[in-house]
Amino acid sequence: MPIKNRFSEMLPEITAWRQDFHAHPEILFDCHRTAGIVAEKLREFGCDEVVEGIGRTGVVGVIRGKSSGSGRVVGLRADMDALPIHEATGVDYASKEAGKMHACGHDGHTAMLMGAAKYLAETRNFDGTVVVIFQPAEEGGGGGDEMCRDGMMERFGIQEVYGMHNWPGNPAGEFAIRPGAFFAATDQFEISVEGRGGHAAKPHQCVDTTVVAAHLVVAMQTIVSRNADPTMEAVVSVTSFVTESQAFNVIPQHVTLRGTVRTLSTETRELAETRIKALAEHTAAAFGAQAHVDYRRGYPVMVNSETETEYAAAAARAVSGDCAAAPLVMGGEDFAYMLEERPGAYILVGNGDTADVHNPAYNFNDSVIPAGCSFWVELAEQRMPAA
Repeated sequence: MPIKNRFSEMLPEITAWRQDFHAHPEILFDCHRTAGIVAEKLREFGCDEVVEGIGRTGVVGVIRGKSSGSGRVVGLRADMDALPIHEATGVDYASKEAGKMHACGHDGHTAMLMGAAKYLAETRNFDGTVVVIFQPAEEGGGGGDEMCRDGMMERFGIQEVYGMHNWPGNPAGEFAIRPGAFFAATDQFEISVEGRGGHAAKPHQCVDTTVVAAHLVVAMQTIVSRNADPTMEAVVSVTSFVTESQAFNVIPQHVTLRGTVRTLSTETRELAETRIKALAEHTAAAFGAQAHVDYRRGYPVMVNSETETEYAAAAARAVSGDCAAAPLVMGGEDFAYMLEERPGAYILVGNGDTADVHNPAYNFNDSVIPAGCSFWVELAEQRMPAA
């Protein structure tokens, strides 16, 4: 199946939904307006069941096929939340909310899954059940985890689950995927270094936390270069170095370092945490200082199931004629939580030559909508062929 003609006909309608969401971005779990519109539309489409409030502000819709002999239940997920960024696109439907914008294309993800839901509710040309999942708080809030903790998979009997993200730089409407580890685990750390503050002209009477922290920043670079297996990707970045005093003549009593760790395996994740704590403790001790590490685990590694990756690739090839091999991504994605609960896969759809995600000039490419909607429908119909 190439792009369905029905989605070319629906493009103005779906684009209008997308641009409305774009103009009214909502952050994290505060997706009440977006979720309300999604739920209202799903009911208008004739979904068999629409449930709000899953994972706080998530919405789930159930669409049953013409028959259900296969007993199969397939989940399709889109994220709804925006980012705390001042928009700089200049489009006439730009954000009306100061300091908030859809800079990652979740407005497009939501609109495409809504378009697919409308089509599937109209045609029901499959043997089984489609569950459409609209998730809040992907951008740091763990909304996918919240929906799973609310028992979504068990409540709706979901057996396999799929997600999709637009990808700037890839040709518009073309797909890419990879099996296994795909997006990185995303952890954070905060290291508090305490020494003995004093006058900058009397360093011999102090324990200089600036020097200690500087050595620690350099030492942490050896985690990737000398501790981690060279064949296993990892990133350790110190992104903030804050001294207690900003004065020119004060050696500060405290310095705080903050940063992020990105890994693609459990073993490397464990290693990075262990080494950061050890380096902080012993580097500080070597200078007569003390260090405390607050290490916070974030999203887990997102791992595509082998079999379901091929299912998704087959649907993508049916729509666009090809499905490329995607690169490893050191960014995080909380669809990882759903993939820990059920087998499934996450696929990228090209957004064309646009600004990158999380950039104030980014905008979702509406020409991608027919391909994205067609992928969802093709996947559902391939996984549950009509009896």
